[in-house]
Amino acid sequence: MWLKSKKVFFMRVISLIACGLLLSSLSHASAGKNTISWAGCGITKKAFMKEIAKAYEVKTGIKIVLNGGGATRGIRDTAQLKMDLGGACRMNLPEVDRIELHASLHPVAWDALAIIVNKKNPVNSLSTKQIKAIYTGKITNWKQVGGKNAPIRLYVRRGSISGVGYAIRQYIFKDRYKKFKTDKKYITKSSGPLEKAVVKDIYAMGITGVSSARKRNVKIIGFDGKVPSYENVASGKYTLYRPLYLVTSPSPTKKVKDFIKFVVSKEGRKIIRDNDTVPYKDAPALQAKMLVYGFGVL
Repeated sequence: MWLKSKKVFFMRVISLIACGLLLSSLSHASAGKNTISWAGCGITKKAFMKEIAKAYEVKTGIKIVLNGGGATRGIRDTAQLKMDLGGACRMNLPEVDRIELHASLHPVAWDALAIIVNKKNPVNSLSTKQIKAIYTGKITNWKQVGGKNAPIRLYVRRGSISGVGYAIRQYIFKDRYKKFKTDKKYITKSSGPLEKAVVKDIYAMGITGVSSARKRNVKIIGFDGKVPSYENVASGKYTLYRPLYLVTSPSPTKKVKDFIKFVVSKEGRKIIRDNDTVPYKDAPALQAKMLVYGFGVL
């Protein structure tokens, strides 16, 4: 009798734990009526999400809880209902992970890949050919590209499908599996640490999103003679542009839909614009090219 009671007790404990985990998984994304959980790429977060979230909370009382984790987390956690909303600077890649089939991407702004160096670096521009040579280890000294006789310390994002990592491979090398040649100590877990490293390291170089790079004490240099200014990105003259997305599940809640409506509204676009980022609707020429050629940089 005692053994039977003990067995029943443990079965109930296991059942309660399992139910708790399930409920946690299903309800984490919508833990409170007055909150929306968001996770995603640091570039989107730093570009305008903080300001958008603050303005929306003042307007509606709904708090946007911001988490980082990168574009891949933003897409997958939202698809798995771990988050209400995600942020991504790349398209979804269901061929890499089928869970990404269940993510819906809503373009809200335009970003550009920015080549960044330390403020003290005299180099002002690099060509496509030079970038390729640096990332493959054929150019290793700043003197080879018009700078000082010093080593190029190339900082790169970990992983080939991070927002920036994917974009560099896809749009500069046309090879999403391209391996970059650099020392392991210069591989960072996200764009934030990469940008911070360039601030401190006089010989550093990296590529990140211009929307977040503008808010760092770094030097943004030209690419093929063009700088990623607001005007050049909006017009498409700076060719390394890409959409920034908000990510939802296929059937988002009204709460999430209302927030997205705010982001793309006149008020939301002004906030994005005030943060030197191009709202998606402000660049109809780029929208048209996306419809013809597909998502991403052209």
